[in-house]
Amino acid sequence: MRTLVHLSDLHFGRVDAALIEPLLASVAEAKPDLVVVSGDFTQRARKRQFEEARAFLDRLPRPQVVVPGNHDVPLYRVWERFLSPLGKYRRIIEPDLEPSFVDGEIAVLGVNTARSLTFKNGRINEEQMAAIKRRFEPLGESVLKVVVTHHPFDLPDQSGDVDLVGRAREAMEVFSRCGVDLLLSGHFHMSEAGSTAGRHEIAGYSALVVQAGTATSTRGRGEENSFNVLRVRNDQIAVERMSWRDDANAFALQSRERFVRDGARWIER
Repeated sequence: MRTLVHLSDLHFGRVDAALIEPLLASVAEAKPDLVVVSGDFTQRARKRQFEEARAFLDRLPRPQVVVPGNHDVPLYRVWERFLSPLGKYRRIIEPDLEPSFVDGEIAVLGVNTARSLTFKNGRINEEQMAAIKRRFEPLGESVLKVVVTHHPFDLPDQSGDVDLVGRAREAMEVFSRCGVDLLLSGHFHMSEAGSTAGRHEIAGYSALVVQAGTATSTRGRGEENSFNVLRVRNDQIAVERMSWRDDANAFALQSRERFVRDGARWIER
């Protein structure tokens, strides 16, 4: 079994500084085999904000798989937005926009969905889908396959498609053919977990989609700051939501959900 810590939407430049030390302590206590950060390291893609995010990453356990979000693309500096949209991210955070981690039990692939032509929405292109298929297909069924993006391919609450990553339906067909099990994302500052079967009807197949809330931003959108701890193996996934508690001045377990494999589908138990 592997333990993954899933953080998202840090938004340095607009963080609650009082959460940083307790968050680092809680992540360390989880003893993760891998730390995943699904985008929006900064509030406005400024150099100082990226440097603050980099300092935070340096204090987290390794290895790490991190991907950019739409807030990591400059919003108002138009020349930079179109000529070098993720230049600062690549120099300061991670030069590889689609990093990966593979061992004998899990394969985790980061996919960049942030685009300079959209202000908040994301997309996945055909080349990225082909790369996912190419990298996952040879691994066989014994390895749990995980895709990490900032923008979600599905939302368990069944809200409209408008906020999903562009070409989500085409991507889900590719995921079904190469056996993607788990989709980790952020963007909405809300924590949820559930099957993709409700929105994406693909015969005999469904993945588990797990959304992370914001770990450190002051924009909680009605939800406490939180992050996820996932205990995973090939046939089961446990999702633990760790939420901020003012009374304890710490992150504490708020909920735990368990999902099991049923053929090529994931169902809650």
